Amino acid sequence: MPHAPDGTALFERSTLAKVTLRLMPFLFLLYIVAWLDRVNVGFAALQMNQDLAFNATVYGFGAGVFFAGYALFEVPSNLILVRVGARRWIARIMITWGVISAAMMFVRTPTSFYVLRFLLGVAEAGFFPGIIYYLSNWFPATQRARAVSWFMVAIPLSIVIGGPLAGLLLGMNGLLGLTGWQWLFLLEGAPAVILGIVVLFYLTENPMEARWLKPEERGWLAARIHAEQTQARERHGLGLRQALLHPTVWLLSCIMFTCQSGSYGLTLWVPQIVKGLSGLSDFQVGLISAIPYIGAAIGMMLIGMSSDRSGERFLHIAVPSIVAAIGFAASAWIGSPVPGIIALTVAAVGDLGSRGPFWALPGRFLAGPASAGGIALINTIGALGGFVGPYAVGLLKHQTGSFTGGLLLLALLLLAGAIVTLRLRRAPVLGS
Repeated sequence: MPHAPDGTALFERSTLAKVTLRLMPFLFLLYIVAWLDRVNVGFAALQMNQDLAFNATVYGFGAGVFFAGYALFEVPSNLILVRVGARRWIARIMITWGVISAAMMFVRTPTSFYVLRFLLGVAEAGFFPGIIYYLSNWFPATQRARAVSWFMVAIPLSIVIGGPLAGLLLGMNGLLGLTGWQWLFLLEGAPAVILGIVVLFYLTENPMEARWLKPEERGWLAARIHAEQTQARERHGLGLRQALLHPTVWLLSCIMFTCQSGSYGLTLWVPQIVKGLSGLSDFQVGLISAIPYIGAAIGMMLIGMSSDRSGERFLHIAVPSIVAAIGFAASAWIGSPVPGIIALTVAAVGDLGSRGPFWALPGRFLAGPASAGGIALINTIGALGGFVGPYAVGLLKHQTGSFTGGLLLLALLLLAGAIVTLRLRRAPVLGS
């Protein structure tokens, strides 16, 4: 493994600190915008469902069908990214999804709702795995869980920011003849287009092109990443086709399916769950909906740092998944506001807390095109969980009039994910 030119750990830390400062705040901002455009429908539904007479099943299907489009185009999108470069492809993704997200303001019927949500998923496909692949070309394996955790803290913080913001935008109801939910889609879609253009000028494709690093820093980091990827290829000897068919990749995919079912089952319904528990105004619901995600942001950082410090990944996924299952199960039976919010916070901390350690796993098995394809497959199967979770919660809510059945289903899925994770500890590694 390459060492720093002067043989000091200080050089390595300094180089990685520069990379972190240059890339992570910007990528963090991109993911906040991506997540807002993906889940702001949950807040829009506070007005939109009544205005357009959408029942829980219609909303649940429309919220979830995003992930059908996302899943279908995930692998092809990430393979194109490898060919044309992350900078160009991420810019394309952002600009197209921003336009479609803003176009959600024109929804009038269930069919138009389904079509635009599906197209939004198609447009955004490849963004997250593309970023994970991009980070694997900048951060050594020992630093990757922490980097991914910091990046993915954008998930809970987007709700912390987006909840109150959505409440304010919904309050613009009637301004210039537009409803509050139309303003929400319009004003939250525009930043993606603007930032997509900025990506073209700001992101650097790989360490060797990083003019903002010193030559010796560029050389060391590029050699370190190349050596790790070469070792992964030699150790496992997997091409793209083998990676996509390997049982270990599919076990990872199953784990991500359960996590995403829980995450989106909560995120896309939490405003309506909070509304049902409290009866508060739209703005107050936006504020209260942020509470579980403040806890989740703290949990993600602490769990990611603990996983990197110890080098252990599997228990750092399984234990938070069990905690999430307990939170979902408790929230299913609690009818009062304060204990209900506490239970939802436990669920959010456990579910989202596993993300950093989880996304550090594929990089130890895969490299190059196999890494891009394998990560995309894992995220594709996870995206199907993004459809199943919200739709199942909506279907059960429509049939029973209660969120109890849906929340219990999410608890069972997270428990299954923990069991599969523990099974993965004893599975043969890729290429064995």
